[in-house]
Amino acid sequence: YGKQVAQALADLVIANRILANEGVIDAFGHCSIRHPQRPDRYFLARSRSPELVERGDLMEFDLDSNPINADGRTMYSERPIHGRLYKSRPDVNSVCHNHAHSLIPFGVTGGGIKPIWHVAGCIGHDVPVWDIREDFGETDLLVTNNAMGDSLARKVSKNRTCLMRGHGAVVASHDLKSTVFVCIYLMANAALLKEARELGQVQYLSETEIKLTQQMNFKERSQNRAWEYWARRAGFKTVVNV
Repeated sequence: YGKQVAQALADLVIANRILANEGVIDAFGHCSIRHPQRPDRYFLARSRSPELVERGDLMEFDLDSNPINADGRTMYSERPIHGRLYKSRPDVNSVCHNHAHSLIPFGVTGGGIKPIWHVAGCIGHDVPVWDIREDFGETDLLVTNNAMGDSLARKVSKNRTCLMRGHGAVVASHDLKSTVFVCIYLMANAALLKEARELGQVQYLSETEIKLTQQMNFKERSQNRAWEYWARRAGFKTVVNV
């Protein structure tokens, strides 16, 4: 791979470690990027806990989630989540599937998640809930084939976030840094929203506030500032905005 791809893969390792360190993912969950030079492929680690992912664990897949070179490595069974989102959303260049604990109650109660916090405007106005049972009946809730991945992608639609009933969530964004940003603040917003509802009536961000806070949050300087902070906490000597 050339320099551009090498840097992208180095950042994907950092992203895995950040998401683990911040509590978005634990032993399970995974994060991927679209190939920077080949839109018909993506990179995802072999089946390993994200906190342990290293450069040599990263594998290349086509959008049907077939490995380009398996080399005997065990793969995540839920890689169709990634492949089918990339196939249906040309604007998406990074995907994360996680089981963040604060999100689970919202996927099973119909309570719904909306942003109440300026940095959480990035999650968008709509956070749909996908229920695998509607299309596939009783399952183990894992997204293990392309038909399931397509169903999930249809529910995600044009949104950036989607809850998965009894399972977790998926985040699909325009680049890796923004995916990490959205994952962390989707999780934090859920915890704060639960607290707010216990106190009384909640004032959510308006559609205009969501639009304006997204513009602020996704500025390069904002993304770099957050990335450097989380990367340093995860043990990487990243320097930005100099």
